[in-house]
Amino acid sequence: MDKKNTGPTLTDRMRRRILLVGGGAVAGASLPSIAIAQAWPSKPIRIVAAQAPGSSNDATARALAEYLAVELKTPVVVENKPGGLGMIAADVVARSAPDGYTFLITLHSQLAQASVLLKKAPIDPSKDLTPIGAYNTGVSLAVVKKDLPVTNLKELVALAKKRPVSVGNYGIGSGWQMMVMQLAKQTGGQFDIVNYKGTGPMALDLMAGNIDMGAGSMVGLASGMQRGSFRPIVMIQGNPKNPLVPGVPDWAEEGYKGPAFQNLLESNMVLAPSGIPAEVVRRLGDLIRASARDSERVKAVLSQLGVTDSPTLTGPALKDFIAQTWPAFQGMTRELNIVVE
Repeated sequence: MDKKNTGPTLTDRMRRRILLVGGGAVAGASLPSIAIAQAWPSKPIRIVAAQAPGSSNDATARALAEYLAVELKTPVVVENKPGGLGMIAADVVARSAPDGYTFLITLHSQLAQASVLLKKAPIDPSKDLTPIGAYNTGVSLAVVKKDLPVTNLKELVALAKKRPVSVGNYGIGSGWQMMVMQLAKQTGGQFDIVNYKGTGPMALDLMAGNIDMGAGSMVGLASGMQRGSFRPIVMIQGNPKNPLVPGVPDWAEEGYKGPAFQNLLESNMVLAPSGIPAEVVRRLGDLIRASARDSERVKAVLSQLGVTDSPTLTGPALKDFIAQTWPAFQGMTRELNIVVE
């Protein structure tokens, strides 16, 4: 992520070491916890992915699972449980035994949003889950269908002032949704948001021409762009000098600045049920960092996403990232009065 143009990188945003999880990852382990950690793993591991196949979340989950299976010499399976603002998957994991055999991988923005978007969230992510690591989602793009008569953001806004533009959203409460709502607020354009359970289903509708516009990661959008079904119009996260998408401007270059356009950084975050032994958190965090260096499949996913720096976050840096970004998401949600109908 480019500091000059899109705000601080993941690592730059993590200077304050603030502990958010109530002791689950750092408190002194009990004797039973130590015993569990020493034996771990002794049976198959399950990773519950909160987004559908075809998303960066799913691709990252499966690449990580492959790496862990080799390194830990135990089967690692991925289950997709999309929907419910990521809370379907999060609830399953939070209510699982904190023994190191069930993990969640989700867009962290959905965890941040649960408390402000849902009248009664099934869990409290800040208390019921322990963050372990996060993967940078790299470049995210806003794209328009191939026959939409616009070539840049200025022309898109002009069109939206004449007639409604339908906008696919990969998840309620996403940073993209707030960017679109802020764009409408500032320009007076008509942007009708259509919600999907992940980038994959949204991209399929966009390829079919059923919606005018959408956004997502390079992994989720690459196939449609290669086919010419849709084309990028603005980079909503990432370095605008990225060689994967030459010439695509970011928000700042198009004249849009402020919290909605610069502070809503995304990541694919790995979490466990609260109470997981600290030694398991440490070991899995080490493996997440190592995967970005040693796993060909993880490196391929990160490359496809356009990640050029700060591929992973763990430990205090991860807690700092949460402390900085979750309030930003929640603040914009309240300011824009986003609700779940």
